[in-house]
Amino acid sequence: MNRSLLSKGFIFASLGYFFIYFSASVFYLFPLYLDSFHPSKSRVGLIMGIHSVTAILVRPLFGRVLDKRGGRIVAIVGMLVMIASMPGFYLLQSAGLLAVLLRALNGVGWGVATTALLAICSDLVPPAQMAHSLGIIGVAGIVSQAVGPTVAEEILRHHSFNAVFTVSLVTLAAALLCIVPIKGEAAPKTARSKVEQKPSIVVYPLFILFIIAAMPVTHGAARGTVLNFIALYGASLGFGRIGPFFLAFSAAAIITRFGLGGISDRYGRKSVILPSAVLIGLNLFWIAGLHSYWAFVVTGFIAGLGQGMIFPALSTYLIDFLGRENKGLALGLYLSLFDVGMGLGSPVFGWISDVSGYRTMYIAAGCLILLLTALFTLKAPQIQKISN
Repeated sequence: MNRSLLSKGFIFASLGYFFIYFSASVFYLFPLYLDSFHPSKSRVGLIMGIHSVTAILVRPLFGRVLDKRGGRIVAIVGMLVMIASMPGFYLLQSAGLLAVLLRALNGVGWGVATTALLAICSDLVPPAQMAHSLGIIGVAGIVSQAVGPTVAEEILRHHSFNAVFTVSLVTLAAALLCIVPIKGEAAPKTARSKVEQKPSIVVYPLFILFIIAAMPVTHGAARGTVLNFIALYGASLGFGRIGPFFLAFSAAAIITRFGLGGISDRYGRKSVILPSAVLIGLNLFWIAGLHSYWAFVVTGFIAGLGQGMIFPALSTYLIDFLGRENKGLALGLYLSLFDVGMGLGSPVFGWISDVSGYRTMYIAAGCLILLLTALFTLKAPQIQKISN
């Protein structure tokens, strides 16, 4: 592993990324709290998805700011916005407007802070290891996704959701404390000046740009159907514990990112995007046909394998496409497009579930990602990967 990954700034930023994701991951059980107010599934999807929608609106803007001024102050601002949203969750008495607004505000801070932290961390690694580094950075988020819902589930067995909100607030404060010491950890200016300028994207047909943009959107929509509805789906099947699904998901993603996170650095982005997206799509079909609890846990593991492979490859594909000198913008765009899928996919697939049930919802999500992956494989250009 490159020595720069062991720098103090990288370690603190990764810890901050862990705590931010932990704070967000306990909200995967939030639909169970909303369900006590008897909302429609589409309303639950709206409340969960608005978090991603507001992140979409701020990430490209702050991505450009990151390219010019660095990420520490931007990350701190995002964290403070998230912290400011938390007290309102204690006051919820319905799945109404206040719940939507609180999730929206939290999403603004989330979009700013996570983009800034990814940019900070990736500034500390060589260009030729970009995908591997992003994969390793993402492990911090994946570990928190394993621990967060499991911790929240245990808390709910002994306390109320107010205790879960308190845990979320405390971990946000811990993330802020990790971000503050990162001062001065920016990428060397000389490293950026040596990067070859990429050709303008206007040389590509609009249809090609659409296909490239649609891939992270579709990936986000597919992931949203799994993570935002799996607690309710599992409960509808009579499964008493949902935590093992998230543990299996996260364990697989961690194993994949350490073992295969850099594979697209060696063999090309598209050669990794195709099999990982196909794996995600086929696994959605399996989720739709579940009856066994252990099969339920195994599908979580397979979903994690696909996620662990596709994120580093697809995100660095966009960086390669736009050029490393636009890395902050590329990360902001990727995360925003991903969140478009999470934000729009949740209410849309929630509506499908209202009409036809969870099984049809997961089949529809599987068909969508397989269709877009086929188009991407056939039409998207093979961009030369970044080298030292």
